Amino acid sequence: MTELRTDDFDYHLPPELIAQTPVEPRDASRLLVIHRDSGQLEHRRFREIGEFLRPGDLLIANDSRVLPGRLFARKPTGGRVELLLLRELPDGRWESLARPANRLHPGQLLLFDNGGVDTAEVGERTESGAIALRFTVPASEILARHGHVPLPPYIKAPLGDPERYQTVYGRVAGSAAAPTAGLHFTPALMEALAERGVGFGFVTLHVGLDTFRPVQAERVADHQMHAELVVVPDQTAAAIRAARAAGGRIVAVGTTAVRSLESWAAAGGEGGWSGWTRLFIYPGYVFRAVDALITNFHLPRSTLLMLVSAFASRALMRRAYDEAIAREYRFFSFGDATLIL
Repeated sequence: MTELRTDDFDYHLPPELIAQTPVEPRDASRLLVIHRDSGQLEHRRFREIGEFLRPGDLLIANDSRVLPGRLFARKPTGGRVELLLLRELPDGRWESLARPANRLHPGQLLLFDNGGVDTAEVGERTESGAIALRFTVPASEILARHGHVPLPPYIKAPLGDPERYQTVYGRVAGSAAAPTAGLHFTPALMEALAERGVGFGFVTLHVGLDTFRPVQAERVADHQMHAELVVVPDQTAAAIRAARAAGGRIVAVGTTAVRSLESWAAAGGEGGWSGWTRLFIYPGYVFRAVDALITNFHLPRSTLLMLVSAFASRALMRRAYDEAIAREYRFFSFGDATLIL
C-alpha cells in the first residue's frame, strides 16, 4: 500500500455545515446509509435505521457519560484559567488541558470561585503534554460545585439542556467529550429496535485527549494514540458470542465502540475483558469484531476519519462526504449520522 499521509484525509467543509445545536427529537437527524458492497448511498432519517437492521443483530454502544469537567479558575494574581479535565491518574491527580497553559508552572495554586476554599495545585506536564492537577477536596465535589459540561470548540452556541450532550443510555461518568454516534437514539427507538429482535450491549471507553488533538504527524503511521481504558463486561461478551452463533451482525455505535471491540478481539475476544488500548485504526487494518458501524461525520485529518476510511474505503468515504456536503448534511458532534453496512 502507498504510504498514507495525514493530508490524504483532508477535506473542505463550509463552516455553516457545522451543527451548532442538536435536532429535536434526537432521532429526527438525517442518516446517510453507505453500502460497502455496492457503493450505493441512501438518504434517510435516523428513526428509519431499523429498516437496515435484522433480527439477531446486536448493537454495541459506549455507555460512558461526559464529566462536567470544564472548570474556570484563577491564579492568586487574578489571571483567569480555563481547565478541561481529561482523566484521573493512578496517583489521584487529574490530567487536564489548560488555557493559557504556557503561563502555568509546577507548584502554582489555582483558586475556584468560593473564597479560595477549593483549590488545585499545578503539577508537571504529563506524557501527552497536558498538566497534572491535585485538588484539595475530592474531584467529585469540585465538579459538583464548579463544573460545566464541555462542548467542542467548534460549537459556539450555548447548550440549553446539558443532557442533550449525553446519550440516553450513558451511565458511567468519565468522558471529556460525548460518544456522539449514540446521541441519535431515543428510548422509544431503542424499544422499537428491541421489538424487531435487535439487541443492545454496552462497553465503556471514556473519550479522552485524542478527540481534541488533530493528527500532527505528516505520515499517518507516525501518529501515537494515547492510552485509554476499555471495559467489555462479561454480559456483553456473552451477547456477542450468542449473536455470532445465530448469524447476527455486530453493529458498533460509534468509533469508541469499534476501538473497544477490536481491542477486546485482539486480546482474545472470549469472556469479559478490561485493559488499556492504544489501538490506532487506519486503512490497511483488518477488522475482527465489527460488521457494521453507526457514526457521525468526522473532522478533517482526524483519527476518526481514518478509522471509518479503514472500515469502508478512502474512495467510498470521500464520495460519501462529498455527497453529504452537496446535500448540506449537518456535521460533527450535533450533526447527522452515517450507517456503514
